[in-house]
Amino acid sequence: MDARTGAKAWSSVLTGSFPAFVLLQGSLYAAYGTESPFLPSFLGERGLSAGEIGVVLAAGTLMRLAAGPVAGHLADRYDATRAVLGIAAAAAGVISFAYLAGYGFWPLMLVSMLHASAIAALAPLSDALALTAAEREGTFSYGWVRGAGSAAFVLGTLASGLLVARAGVASIIVSSGVLFLVMALATSRVPAAGPREPQASLGLDGVRELLAMALFRRMLIVAALVIGSHALNDGFAVILWREAGIGPGTISLLWSESVASEVFVFVLAGPWLLSRASTAQAAMLAAGLGVLRWSVLASTASVPVLAVIQLTHGLTFALLHLANMRLITSLVPERLAATAQTLYGTLGLGVASAVLTATAGLLFGALGAGAFWAMAALCVPALPLASSMERGPPADA
Repeated sequence: MDARTGAKAWSSVLTGSFPAFVLLQGSLYAAYGTESPFLPSFLGERGLSAGEIGVVLAAGTLMRLAAGPVAGHLADRYDATRAVLGIAAAAAGVISFAYLAGYGFWPLMLVSMLHASAIAALAPLSDALALTAAEREGTFSYGWVRGAGSAAFVLGTLASGLLVARAGVASIIVSSGVLFLVMALATSRVPAAGPREPQASLGLDGVRELLAMALFRRMLIVAALVIGSHALNDGFAVILWREAGIGPGTISLLWSESVASEVFVFVLAGPWLLSRASTAQAAMLAAGLGVLRWSVLASTASVPVLAVIQLTHGLTFALLHLANMRLITSLVPERLAATAQTLYGTLGLGVASAVLTATAGLLFGALGAGAFWAMAALCVPALPLASSMERGPPADA
């Protein structure tokens, strides 16, 4: 590609919908990154005990699991993915500010559940729109958009630390609320999914149709096993490393390294690999590296070894997510796209993460680093399932 052709290609990217999607997903994940690390501390400052904080957070998780498929169903039934997304993002921003007026268990429980219901489908519906636009325009890859979201999450997390130091923990509520409102505005800038042929009301039949697809069910199980196996790492790796005498600066670098690898795979390596490998091969690579990664964490806390193994995060998570997005795009009828995304986010990721996070605490308390052997074991049955993650004849889907 010569300079003129390259400049023309980038001009097509920048004049299309890609910048709008970067703003959309960037504001979404920056809001998540700003709020999530310090929300428990905020709840504690508002009078909740540790046990009450756990109950409030768990209630929010359950609400997201219930509300996500409902939002996806409404988006598909009324062919209104962008409208549902914009309303939900605006509601998330407004409800965020309600935290500032809440004190005590029940008021904060109510706000948490309302907020969770609003944010439940933001990521899946954003993904559905980005996938459709990337396929229609052909000038950018979905992975570029999702990589921008991951980078924004890191920036949001770093910014939240500075905000808390300067303005107190309540500042994260204000900043995340503003970012959700920015996302609502960004929703109006991205293209709609496009007109579809009129469909009869989907009701629960759309969900049943998706779950009747053997390949869709297999994808959900592989995602639950491999991506779900990250629960122990997300919740307890830092605790393990601190107990091993690793300093906070080194831990921060190790954590940043894994997120950097995620961005690299989303933006560059993942699309390149998926242009040369099948969905099944990509999923098998993710599962196999999951076995390796968790086995290493179960065996050592050596910083040089950890520095190498952290680089696999982009492949154990981001590559599998990209492969699943490709499979959904090729397998699922367009009229069920939003429902498929929210089922993937709920059943493939949400339920597995919630269950395995709770289980991980018990395992880590009993086994310490040895709990990672259980996460490695989860990835083993994913290998044969991943090997058949290819679309067969339409009648057998």
